[in-house]
Amino acid sequence: MRVLGIDPGLTRCGVGVVEGQLGRPLRLVEAGVVKTPATAEHSQRLLSIDQGLAEWIDKYQPDVIAVERVFADQNVLSVVGTAQAAGLAMVNAARRGIPVHTHTPTEVKAAITGSGRADKAQVSHMVVRILKLAVAPKPADAADAVALAICHLWRGAANDRIAEALAKQMGKTA
Repeated sequence: MRVLGIDPGLTRCGVGVVEGQLGRPLRLVEAGVVKTPATAEHSQRLLSIDQGLAEWIDKYQPDVIAVERVFADQNVLSVVGTAQAAGLAMVNAARRGIPVHTHTPTEVKAAITGSGRADKAQVSHMVVRILKLAVAPKPADAADAVALAICHLWRGAANDRIAEALAKQMGKTA
């Protein structure tokens, strides 16, 4: 399975493609960011993100897209651009019929490090270890996107198998 992880952001939208299956070694395909200049008009920044995500999706043909679930902690205004970028990722996936799943930052940290309170350095360190890389993807937004893809490969695949087994069981009892 090929997963495109997306760490949404208005200035830097992290993207990372990881291949693998539950219980097997994972492989990093590519990681990077879609950048927009802070001085550009907001609508133009969103258009650039939309186009950049479309290029990544078309180039790497993911089976699934995993997007960080956006939440507002204290500064709601700072989360607006992030939420808009997440929406663009979801729309790009929907246009192509690609399933989209969201994962919270805490869920990703827990899946990657074993602790939902891990910091960025710990997550990057584990991405390097899990994928057997020499160095972590740069910038940090790219490493976060890769962590999202790993999280989905591990948690999403397991959840899909559980749902499939439950569906089979329900079909047998009906």
